[in-house]
This record gives sequence, structure tokens and C-alpha cells, in this order.
Amino acid sequence: MLNLIKTGVLMAAITALFMAIGSVLGGQQGMVIALLIALGMNFFSYWFSDKLILKMYNAQEVDETSAPQFYGMVRELAQRAQLPMPRVYLIQENAPNAFATGRNPDNAAVAATTGILRVLSERELRGVMAHELAHVKHRDILISTISATMAGAISMLANFAMFFGGRGGDGRPANPIASIAVMLLAPLAASLIQMAISRAREFEADRGGAEISGEPQALASALQKIHRYAQGGIPMEAAERNPATAQMMIMNPLSGGGLRGLFSTHPSTEERVERLMAMAAQGVRA
Repeated sequence: MLNLIKTGVLMAAITALFMAIGSVLGGQQGMVIALLIALGMNFFSYWFSDKLILKMYNAQEVDETSAPQFYGMVRELAQRAQLPMPRVYLIQENAPNAFATGRNPDNAAVAATTGILRVLSERELRGVMAHELAHVKHRDILISTISATMAGAISMLANFAMFFGGRGGDGRPANPIASIAVMLLAPLAASLIQMAISRAREFEADRGGAEISGEPQALASALQKIHRYAQGGIPMEAAERNPATAQMMIMNPLSGGGLRGLFSTHPSTEERVERLMAMAAQGVRA
């Protein structure tokens, strides 16, 4: 129920941002058109955004024939979590990372890069995939998928408002200062919505993943290793092209600092590791 409320609040907030941009572009008529577009995108996001995001990353579905060890690992963890078997995908990327998507556990998918399969041990990889299945079990993958799709759309609309301007409610050209404000503040507001939801969600998925795998230390080790590779500057090209999807990953894949670091949708790796090690000290086991 809580996640249904969160999803509703997210959709309402994103819709309000769409309407604000629509008002700058076309006054009252633009606001109505933006509302209709937002409603259509909310519908699209619910049913199809998982397929869109998997396509963005050129993810290839695998099975027990094409990737027997990885597929078998996910199947074993899904059984431990008492979840339906998700679809399993691999992404041809050197940067180590993984994510889950889908509107509910019956329509879920998990994806991992080929890089993460190379750099992590089997125990560490189990911890990562258990983390992603915890997202599925907590039913928060819909929130992340919708926010990724809609935040990207808001950024595009805001840029459109900046470069093409618009008309106010009386039909006159919109105030250029208002257009600039929309261009800057609308993507920022979308990022803040994502950040507020995603940071708490990652902590809960870490806890749930540790419980599913029974090895919080292995997940902590995986996070530290992924963080080192991310700091080393290995780019995740698909994420750089689609930065709104970065909050879906187990670790922020975007390069650079500045505002990207300030408004990161992921909590610090140090705090995540600290919490996992506290779980290990409390005796969490398989």
C-alpha cells in the first residue's frame, strides 16, 4: 500500500511539472495539452517503460542455455525470495552495474552488465542480484522505472521551453526569464523527486538483498568493488546518454561531480557498507 501511495504521489508531482512547462509554452491551452501528454505518459510508463529502458541499454535476454550459471543464480535467489522467476538480461558494458525493472513481481526483469560478471566473485554477484530481487520483492521497481522515464521527458520539455520559448496565458510571448527558470528548475525538481524516493529505497534493497543471499559482507564487498571501478572512470555509455535512468542502478554510473554528485539518487557507498557490516555483526546468515 505504501508503494502505491508513493507511485501516486510521484505521478501527481511529475504531472504538475508537465503542466507548469506547458503553461510557459502555451499558456492555459498549453497547460491542458501538457496534462493530456502527462496522463498518456503515465499510462505508457506503467505498461511499457520497462521495455523502453531495456532497449535503451540494448539488453539481451538470456536463459539457462545461453548463460547457465548466471541464470541459475537468479533462479535460486528468486526461489529463496519466494518470487516468480524474472526475465534475465545481459548488457554489453564494461562498467560493472545492475538494475531491476518492471511494473510488478509477475512482470519483472533483472539486468546486469557483462563487466559486473567479470569483476565480481560468485558470492559478490549473488549479493548484487539479491539486492535487485529485493527491489522486486518490495514492489518499488515501478516507482524507479516511471521516475526514470518521466524525468527524462521533463528535461526534454524544459529544453524545448528554453530554446523555442512559448506564449503566456494572454497569447503574448512568454517571459524569457520564466523560460530560463523552467529550464533550470524543472529538471532539478524532477531530480529531487527521484533522490527523495531512491536513497531510502537503496538502503532497504541492501537490507533485503543481504537477507535473501544471507551474506551481507559479500554485498558490502561488491559495493566497494563497484565503487572503485566507478571512481576509476570506466564510463557506462548507455547511462551517460540517458542520465535519468541512473537512479535505477545499484551504483550511480554517471561520471563527473558537481550537481550530479550533489543531487545523487544513491546514498554514499560508505554508509551502505557500514549498514551491511552492522547486519553481518548481528549474525545475518543464509
